[in-house]
Formats: sequence, structure tokens, C-alpha cells
Amino acid sequence: MDIREKRKWQHLKYTLQIEDGPLDPGFRDVALVHQALGSFDIKDIDTNMTLFHKELKFPLLINAMTGGADGLEQFNKIFAIAARECGIALAVGSQTAAIKNPATRNTFKIVRELNPQGLIFANVSALVNPQEALEAVEMIEADALQLHLNLAQELAMGEGDRAFKGTLENILQIKTKVKVPVIIKEVGFGLSRETVNKLYNEGLKNFDVGGAGGTNFAAIEQKRNPEYTNPDLINWGIPTVISLLEAKSVANDLNIFATGGLRTAKDILISLVLGAKIAGLAAPILSKAKEMKEDILIFYLEGLIREVKELMLLINAPNLREVKKSPVIITGYVGEWLRQRGLISNNTHGCKE
Repeated sequence: MDIREKRKWQHLKYTLQIEDGPLDPGFRDVALVHQALGSFDIKDIDTNMTLFHKELKFPLLINAMTGGADGLEQFNKIFAIAARECGIALAVGSQTAAIKNPATRNTFKIVRELNPQGLIFANVSALVNPQEALEAVEMIEADALQLHLNLAQELAMGEGDRAFKGTLENILQIKTKVKVPVIIKEVGFGLSRETVNKLYNEGLKNFDVGGAGGTNFAAIEQKRNPEYTNPDLINWGIPTVISLLEAKSVANDLNIFATGGLRTAKDILISLVLGAKIAGLAAPILSKAKEMKEDILIFYLEGLIREVKELMLLINAPNLREVKKSPVIITGYVGEWLRQRGLISNNTHGCKE
């Protein structure tokens, strides 16, 4: 087992052991406004949507976690079956290990074998060469490609990259090479307005904000490398709610994926109200999948979706279009950040469109 494969198993192990944070994702600073006069039945709630020419029953993503080492196909098997049965999207973990070692490609290919019609995202670093990015897409017949930006994680990793010059230029070369939509993804430290704007000006429109407040990869890397000595990276990043609103402020035609510390139905609904196209979960999914029984994960996801629909009834939003019109109140640290960044206005959402 090489270092990449060993690292894959360590990441899963410590994801289950380490608590979220220490930064807060920001959902506690956002309040949804209760609407007491019911005007439709819960059976009338419609959460169907289309993304990248694929139909989904609900705007939820099982986000990138694993693959690339012997045994990890069991996790991706469960994720693929759950995504298929619940009608939601699925992203695989970084495929670089499988590109370097073709013997592990089955740990990724299984997701397409078990979910042939599903919406599936490939995943590689934004630093890989364009041909490797194309291989990742072809490996699982992906509908889109996540390119992850993980500077803070790499700096926390003893064997991590230290050279990032030319990342934007490489992203643009990959975008030209692959024939599927490219999603720029952070892994737990958030995307700023400036970063999104720079990429948007180059024609990129899909962003997974991967904000701070959930799984902390700097903390995970510290567990892997006890000699690590930069404690500031543990507290580094942009909380998820803030990153979502920073990204949303750039343009109205973005597809924004809200990920990073979402743990409840209310977190998912807040993300959708604030403008996310899809909400993504990883650690909560892993915690349900560790028993290696897909029915446990499916039961969890179906319950979560039901709870979101119940909350949609309480904000008088019978579909995803009406969800986006729902008023919110933003206070606390999130509200102060938005004020100082010039993102607060008096419109429906309490922030600039």
C-alpha cells in the first residue's frame, strides 16, 4: 500500500473521530421566518430538479469522500446505491491514486456500475495535468468534474504540495480538455468572493464552497503528522454560510453547492434559501455508512429529505423556486461579516443578489 492509499484510509478514520470545527459554519446566525397560514399539502411539495441534464428527486449531494485503495469500494458501493435509490447526486473522492495505480480503479468504477443513470461527479486536484483530469472523468463516465482547491490541507500535510503557481492556468487547460462541466471545489476552508470572481471571469460557473465548520482537514493532517506545528491552520477558513453568500454575490448565473458542516434538515433548507443549487453532505453520510449496510444510509437520507419538506411547509414554499423567495434574518458574526464586506442590503434575503 503506497502513501496515497494509506492516506485514504487514514482520512476516513480521522473523519469519524475528529469533531467538527472549531469554526462554526454559520447556520445558527440565520433564521427562517415561520409562515403560520398553511396554503398547500405536504404531498404537494415538489423538490425535483435538473442539473447537468440529469434529473434529481431532491437537491442533495453525497459529497467526495473516498476510493483509491483496496477495500474502499465497499463505501462507494453503499454511496452509489443510496444516491440511486434516493434520487440524489454523488461525488467520488480524489481519483489521483487510481490514475497512478490502475489496480485501484475498481474502487471508483463501482459507482457508475451500480448507479448507471445517476448524476455522478469525478474528482481530482486542480493541479493535475489535463490528461489526468480527462482520465478521471472517463473512469466513471462522470457527468461533471470537481477540481479541488486545498491549499491549507496541503500545507498541513507533511507530504503535501508546496508549489501552487499556475493553478488558474491549469484549471483553464483542464476546462478546455474535458467535455463535462467543471466544478471548483474547496475542501473545508471556503471560497471568497475574490476567488469566485476571478474564476467566473474566466468562464467558470460551478462552485462547491466547501466552507469551514465541518470536517477539518488541517486537524486530520495534524493527527496524521503529530510533528505539525502551525496551529493557525486549524482555525483557518471562511464559514460555510459566509462563503455561500460571498460566492452568490459575484453573479446570478452561478451554480453554487453549499457544503461544509451541514448537519440538519434546517441547515440544508437555509442553504437552499440563501441561493445554493444543491446542499452537500459527507461526514454524516460516512457515519451512517460505516456499518456497511445501505439500508441504514437510505433510511437516514429519506428521513432527512422528509424533514426538509416539512420545513418547506413551514416557510410556505411548495417548490424550490419558492424556497429562493423566502425571507431570512441574518445576525451575529455572519451578519457582521456581511456588513463589513458590503454584502448586506434590504432585499428579501438580507444580502445582495
